[in-house]
Amino acid sequence: MRLKEETEFFEEEEEREQTMVAHKFSPQPMMKGVVVGYALTSKKIKSFLQPKLEGLARNKGILFVAIDQHRPLSDQGPFDIVLHKVSTDFRPALLSGKEWRQILEDYRQTHPEVTVLDPPDAIQQVHNRQFMLQEVADLNLSDAYGTVGVPRQLVIKKDPASIPDAVNKAGLRLPLGISISSSHHEVVTIAKPLVVDGSAKSHELSLAYDQYSLRILEPPLVLQEFVNHGGVLFKVYVVGDAIKVVKRFSLPDVSKRELSTNAGVFRFPRVSCAAASADDADLDPGIGELPPRPLLERLGKELRRRLGLRLFNLDIIREHGTRDRFYVIDINYFPGKQ
Repeated sequence: MRLKEETEFFEEEEEREQTMVAHKFSPQPMMKGVVVGYALTSKKIKSFLQPKLEGLARNKGILFVAIDQHRPLSDQGPFDIVLHKVSTDFRPALLSGKEWRQILEDYRQTHPEVTVLDPPDAIQQVHNRQFMLQEVADLNLSDAYGTVGVPRQLVIKKDPASIPDAVNKAGLRLPLGISISSSHHEVVTIAKPLVVDGSAKSHELSLAYDQYSLRILEPPLVLQEFVNHGGVLFKVYVVGDAIKVVKRFSLPDVSKRELSTNAGVFRFPRVSCAAASADDADLDPGIGELPPRPLLERLGKELRRRLGLRLFNLDIIREHGTRDRFYVIDINYFPGKQ
């Protein structure tokens, strides 16, 4: 029963994304049709280019055309938009990821009339957790609707034995409470792979409860403070100037008792794959209330400008016990079923 419910939710969420993207690509009245050339992984094609989306697109004058990986990109088209999200199952065997990105960048320079979603260099920024949240941190958004920050984090590139000392020097003491934004609350460290490459491993999470456990982690990774958030996160989908918010169940809060009794590293698969929709759940308003829309709109607008992206999503949590303190914990480019 749970599997059926999760499957139905994923299908509904994919339809939301498809409808938003189709609306984004939709031409203005009295204009010619729009041709979207797409270079996507086989998995993305299967999940994204559903018959319903293609039918909706045709009704709006939008035609999706597959880019031939064995022909020069400049010889194909003409395209109005190039939509891409690729990995080794799309690129010709002789091309490296860097070479493929250069092909796209050259195409952008020689075809300025074509919208490339999105610039390869901008996408690379959110594939590395060392940098993906930096623009959010630099923005330091605060207004009458609330504040948006990021959890403190530490990048570890090698030598697991050095992690405990590095954590101490950074002030990420385990398993004691840590002060964030002048509020004291109990935390543990959440470990994430440094690079998001689309593999299942790059989305694994680990919770470390004690100093000794830090030594068995596998760099490169990011240690990020785990902020109690009521077991709910908000996925904010950004497509151009449009945003859509859904609630998802997340990792549960960590109690003081757990901090004092648990030890070791607890590994989790891709958490959002195991999560179900929380949109219809009977939640305490202090946990389930959506972040204020004006705050999200301002955040989305600023990050579009700073990141140079128009097709991404943010994972946002509200610190448990507060009403208006939010943290961005992840950014995903061209999200799908997660």
